[in-house]
Amino acid sequence: MAGFENTEGFKIIQQWMTGKGIAPFKFQIDTWKKFGSGYSGMVVAPTGFGKTFSIFLALVSDFLNAPEKYKSGLKMIWVTPLRSLSKDIAKAMQEAVNEIGLDWVIGVRNGDTDLKIRQQQVRNMPEILVVTPESLHLLLGQKNHLRFFKNLHCIAVDEWHELLGSKRGVMTELAISQLRKYVPKLKIWGITATIGNLDEAMNVLIPYDIKKTKITAKEHKKIKIIPVFPDEVEILPWAGHLGNKLADKVVPIILNSKSTIVFTNTRSQSEMWYQLLLDAYPDFAGQIAIHHSSIDSHLRIWIEENLSEGKLKAVVSTSSLDLGIDFKPVDTVIQIGSAKGVARFLQRAGRSGHSPFETSNIYCVPTHSLELIEVAALKEAVKQNVIEPREPLFLCFDVLVQFLMTLAVGDGFEPDEVYERIKKVYTFQEITSEEWKAILDFLTVGGSALKNYEEFHKVVITEEGLYKVTSRRIAMLHRMNMGVIVSDAMLKVKFMSGGYIGMVEEYFISKLKKNEKFILAGRVLEVAMVKDMTVYVRSAKGRAFAPSYLGGRLPLSSNLGHFLREKLSGALNPSSSEKELRFLHPLLANQEKKSHIPKENEFLVELIKTREGNHLFMYPFEGRLVHEVMAALIAYRISQISHLSFSMAMNDYGFELFSDKEIPVNEENLYHILSREHLMRDVVASINATEMARRKFRDIAIISGMVIQNFPGQQRSNKSLQSSSGLIFNVLEDYEPNHFLIRQAYTEVFNMQLQEQRLTDAFKRIEKADIVLKFSDTFTPLSFPIKIDSLRQTLSSENLDMRIQRLLKQASKKF
Repeated sequence: MAGFENTEGFKIIQQWMTGKGIAPFKFQIDTWKKFGSGYSGMVVAPTGFGKTFSIFLALVSDFLNAPEKYKSGLKMIWVTPLRSLSKDIAKAMQEAVNEIGLDWVIGVRNGDTDLKIRQQQVRNMPEILVVTPESLHLLLGQKNHLRFFKNLHCIAVDEWHELLGSKRGVMTELAISQLRKYVPKLKIWGITATIGNLDEAMNVLIPYDIKKTKITAKEHKKIKIIPVFPDEVEILPWAGHLGNKLADKVVPIILNSKSTIVFTNTRSQSEMWYQLLLDAYPDFAGQIAIHHSSIDSHLRIWIEENLSEGKLKAVVSTSSLDLGIDFKPVDTVIQIGSAKGVARFLQRAGRSGHSPFETSNIYCVPTHSLELIEVAALKEAVKQNVIEPREPLFLCFDVLVQFLMTLAVGDGFEPDEVYERIKKVYTFQEITSEEWKAILDFLTVGGSALKNYEEFHKVVITEEGLYKVTSRRIAMLHRMNMGVIVSDAMLKVKFMSGGYIGMVEEYFISKLKKNEKFILAGRVLEVAMVKDMTVYVRSAKGRAFAPSYLGGRLPLSSNLGHFLREKLSGALNPSSSEKELRFLHPLLANQEKKSHIPKENEFLVELIKTREGNHLFMYPFEGRLVHEVMAALIAYRISQISHLSFSMAMNDYGFELFSDKEIPVNEENLYHILSREHLMRDVVASINATEMARRKFRDIAIISGMVIQNFPGQQRSNKSLQSSSGLIFNVLEDYEPNHFLIRQAYTEVFNMQLQEQRLTDAFKRIEKADIVLKFSDTFTPLSFPIKIDSLRQTLSSENLDMRIQRLLKQASKKF
């Protein structure tokens, strides 16, 4: 270490840091030293400890130590998952190089970047370019793009834990592989927060046989988790209504803090809480804002700037502010409802107390009483430092097809050379030569099933054996449709008088009639008309719908599920430090009296008979996604015993099957109903796997370019995309059922939607457990929130309120 500390580069950087009143951390110095010795690697450090400077200043110090190694032009590409991070990172870097005395330019290139600036960059690249994965691929799709990259020294991938396990992560892996072709000695560095599979995360990013190292900061972020308790514990809890009561408790927290981020899990919840806070404390008008990805980018940037400058008292946000923007004035974070996962919770907590030695304060506000058990579970997980892994993806053929099209649109590619490189990319290490041949066939003639359709003949093989796109129209459509985030078609929302507000999903608007009202960006709006993928609105007042978004529901992680079961198991005898469980004692005692609290080695099943009919409740504590599949499976297995039809409901703790006929479940047949035998066979029989694969195929068809979403001046509606991809799906199912993209659709259904691995693990656990069957004539504290969730799907909010009051009254008579 001492040798490196005597170098010119280190001395200049240390001098600069001393002038700012800071000293480098050991992990930063280690990174600078390893970088200078030719290593690639990954830096693991908590939020707010200067991860960005660990890698960015490694390049600066290396340059200062050996400027002769560096030629003019682009020296480093900095990949970031969010556009909103780019500006902040570039600004911090630009300030640093200016103060150190380098005349470098730090550029930003993404969907928000002005066209003039993008053209200027193409003519003259900055020294460091901050990009999203999509923007980097767009550069690879330019003619003669080697000129941009030939003097590149390093690619750095920020927030790698966010990209890992997603198709944007796969895009990043493919881009790195291409850049290594141009610069074989390219250094690859990743930055990540702590996740459960750090070694695997590094191997996915750097699967190559090169010098690599993992540098982990010894420093730990101090986190204080503070539950916000309601005035009284409800014996029968239900989701959603506590917000109104707890807004009064949140107001003083905001007033006593310099600046606060209020995190919600869904965009509709963020709109609701923004209104609740304004109603509870009208003086917040002008001092609080709302931030989510469907709001106009100019408004988002304004909010971020004002939060950075300490001009906003609070921002109500979704995960759009989860990641690394450095908001110094923020000293408090409030989490509404459960964060659903330990990693996400730590990430959000780290947004407050941004300097390394401050404590991050995070307040947990339950949306119903039972969520206080999740707070206790989170505390335990944080104490034991148990954090979820991020599972990498395998064989994403749709992303590979898009990437090959990008190369074909650029300077063309030589198939044998690319194949050898693709096999080294982590996601594609299992690719076979047959699959590769099928992909090339698909690009040139559409494969055997689609060869008669001219529009699938996209890539031409030149005399030199290069695969190239020669049609200007095909090239233009490809560039317009690049990217792998396929959301439901988004509609712009504009005032009739002009003025853009934001975006909503088509499926939400399709449920609204003319003159109905909805909320966006904290405003009540009335639908005037929908035309050409735009919703024209007028300002309005009164009750309105908060838009629901399809991607809105976060699943409970299996780690948190484990701690939840553990906490519940000992809930009736809490330790003095477990304030949450002590507060919940009346509710938990009631659950034990009416039914049972499952111990860790038990699995609880409740059969409840009410005036409405028969309810079967089961409590795996595995999260909504797994419960959705389990509910269908258990319903299927019961229908094999007796022909019943069920309606289903679920939350993160359990699920309900409801029937107007008696449900034939008893202690003898329960073990068979909950058996692991023939698990996936029965799952496939219980759901329509083909229909699910058809829906997955829509995204795959768009990413692979089979179906074109955007045309010049227009975007196709969701309905038409679904029908186009559905037609292709049918053709392939009939004529080429083993097609690589059809296979991918089914794999994604099993891995992502059916959560095959987690489902199997849950049934293994249930198999070893003692099954406890309890009968009741009234809803229990565990079952009540699930019941309310099922009513919420079928009743309007006024009818729902009346129904809940009636159920509470009936239940209280029986208590």
